[in-house]
Amino acid sequence: MSNIEKIRTQVEFLAAARGRSASGLDEDAILPETGLLDSAAIIELICWIEMEFSLDLPEEEITLKNFGTIKRIAAYVNRNGSDR
Repeated sequence: MSNIEKIRTQVEFLAAARGRSASGLDEDAILPETGLLDSAAIIELICWIEMEFSLDLPEEEITLKNFGTIKRIAAYVNRNGSDR
């Protein structure tokens, strides 16, 4: 499974846990603007990214530019992480 597929699956899981469906979510959709994930889910997603891809994310890098969309998250991971 590619990094982008792993991230999409996790976003779908977190949304479903909140009674929402992320099925068909565009990879370029700004996650906070979709309303699919609340602030707790976004924190869970960041923690999952750190664990799944063996990353230690500096606070200053947790921005919409790096983590606003599924595609941006995957690009960040591909640049900075390891694929398990």
